[in-house]
Amino acid sequence: MAFAGSELGLAWAAPFAGLLLSIAVMPLVAPAFWHHHFGKIAAGWTALLLLPFALTFGAGETGHVLVHTLVEEYLPFTILLGALYTTAGGIYIRGNLHGSPALNAALMAVGAALASVMGTTGASMLLIRPLIRANDNRRHNAHVVVFFIFIVSNVGGSLTPLGDPPLFLGFLQGVNFFWTVSHLLPETLFLIGTLLAVFWCIDSWLYRREGVTPVDPTPDAPALGMDGAINLLPLAVAVGLVLMSGTWKPGIVFDLWGTPLPLQALVRDLGLIAVTIASLWLTPAGVRENNQFSWAPMQEVAKLFIAIFLTMVPVIAMLKAGAAGIFAPVAAALDSPWAYFWLTGGLSSVLDNAPTYLAFFNLAGGDATRLMNEGAYVLAAISGGSVFMGAMTYIGNAPNFMVKAIAEQRGVRMPSFGGYLVWSGAVLLPLLFLMALIWMR
Repeated sequence: MAFAGSELGLAWAAPFAGLLLSIAVMPLVAPAFWHHHFGKIAAGWTALLLLPFALTFGAGETGHVLVHTLVEEYLPFTILLGALYTTAGGIYIRGNLHGSPALNAALMAVGAALASVMGTTGASMLLIRPLIRANDNRRHNAHVVVFFIFIVSNVGGSLTPLGDPPLFLGFLQGVNFFWTVSHLLPETLFLIGTLLAVFWCIDSWLYRREGVTPVDPTPDAPALGMDGAINLLPLAVAVGLVLMSGTWKPGIVFDLWGTPLPLQALVRDLGLIAVTIASLWLTPAGVRENNQFSWAPMQEVAKLFIAIFLTMVPVIAMLKAGAAGIFAPVAAALDSPWAYFWLTGGLSSVLDNAPTYLAFFNLAGGDATRLMNEGAYVLAAISGGSVFMGAMTYIGNAPNFMVKAIAEQRGVRMPSFGGYLVWSGAVLLPLLFLMALIWMR
């Protein structure tokens, strides 16, 4: 028995809501328990979806959903993330920079520029460690990481399909590679510029108020430099593989239990696995140790996001059902670029932003040629909403979680899920409102 989003009730969203609630609350009320058992908790919520699903729709349809989610969504997502995490983690920026407001803002500006070239994950993994080291002698440094997530892990990736997974999905659907930069450049520059200005004001105030502790836990290195630069080669190959998968169309498609697997996607993913192995092999001894490289952040993302991808299957199906489904009021509200921006963005804050982009892309008609032309304002709103508002919560975009995990591993007392939401609501949301008022009407 095949399932249709139009036939699903709100109860099918309960496991996804429970998973989100667990991610938000348990690290705050039971941090030790969550740290040791988050994988089991995520698996439990997944089972609460899959078991009723199998009983209702049958083992065959459940198997099809599992294969589709793994092959088309989770594995490409995790393999790309792993390749960028591994290659960037093998590059050690030597030297102890000292975290003044100007230096911190400059590092974030560089990261924002890199994010659309090497992806938000690659740019985040390359720069978060030196940024943390630069500020490890300051009493207040969590805000530095929060703004880094806003600017580098999200907004900076809005200009090319290489920057953020939602735009890559649009590229695979037929959106021109340079379309996004030609339609989102003013909005992106506005957000990056204003976020950097707000950050500089906050950081300058804290810097003057706290002073800098006299003992710096990171000793000064002889000179600023880069170790493990050989990883720039596999990193470039990873970017090339992503670009290849959207431009090379050999027309060969394998069928895996009803899920199409194009040859270019298979070559991309196998190539990215090879890139990961090559990075581990090529990185000089000691570089990852100096970088305090750990697989823990990647493991956390991999465990939580398989649960997120699976439990949100019914939610995405109900969204795609449009006026025929339980979210008909959402579909009815999509009457302007403003509505597309806020609805796409609002859901991208709590759903992973890549499938959310795809759901609203389809709700807007799903025709890339039409959307790039007469539907340009709508497509820009969907693209901007999914990328920009992925920064609203830790789970809106995978690099958010990875940066948080690395920062906590380095001793930074990061805000809880709710605490981060206070930051994004107070700082990012008003800027998004102003930006949307100017460009998304």
